[in-house]
Amino acid sequence: MFDVFSSPDVWLSLLTLTFMEVVLGIDNIVFISIVVSRLPREQQGRGRTIGLILALVFRIILLSFISYIVHANQPLFTWNLPWLDEPYAVSWRDIILFAGGLFLLAKSTTEIHNKLEGEEEHHGAGGGNSTMGKIIVQIVLVDIVFSFDSILTAVGLVDHVSVMIVAVIISMGIMLAFSKYVSDFVNNHPTVKMLALSFLILIGVMLVVEALHAHIPKGYIYFAMFFSLVVEMLNMKLRKKSDPVQLRQSEIKTEDITVQGR
Repeated sequence: MFDVFSSPDVWLSLLTLTFMEVVLGIDNIVFISIVVSRLPREQQGRGRTIGLILALVFRIILLSFISYIVHANQPLFTWNLPWLDEPYAVSWRDIILFAGGLFLLAKSTTEIHNKLEGEEEHHGAGGGNSTMGKIIVQIVLVDIVFSFDSILTAVGLVDHVSVMIVAVIISMGIMLAFSKYVSDFVNNHPTVKMLALSFLILIGVMLVVEALHAHIPKGYIYFAMFFSLVVEMLNMKLRKKSDPVQLRQSEIKTEDITVQGR
């Protein structure tokens, strides 16, 4: 196993794959951060840790069956659709991505609805209206989809399973180290949380589209997400600058009302 790492090309592949795993894992961290926010605060850290460890376990298990995963693209049956020029071949990969995309769409839309309807405020800080078991089930379902997509990406970049496993372990270690900061940042800023939910809807649409064999370059998706996040960071900075001014204006108005009342 260790003889594989004697080549400089393998180390370059390991670095590249680790970076790709971290980038692809951001979606997973965001989803986990949002769903565990519905747990009581004292359970949220344990929920994040369990979620990321499960993601690591699923990836290693799938890598152990890499030969079967590669053949997941083989058609199970074909379907003649009127808007396609050729029969649509359905594989296990298509089924998993389609189901995962629909789940992300449904879950993200529900979270946005609850946030707009004020359900979080109704149940109090930290959610508290979900059990650890329900949250873990949701995390497992999304972990399966993201792990499957991640493994298929790894197969296209690296030839050695041992390199894939090391890259997955390193990337998960990085995500575990920063998951609390990402989670706190997302949950402490309502507009960022709404943006994150919008990202998950976008990813859900992308998974459904990929399942229907219509390719969307992921670079476009991630660039749009990064651009939106930069704009939101600028808005947050602008709000911080304007808050003291608005507070001072409010104090002046209060003083004027007091003087007029006298």
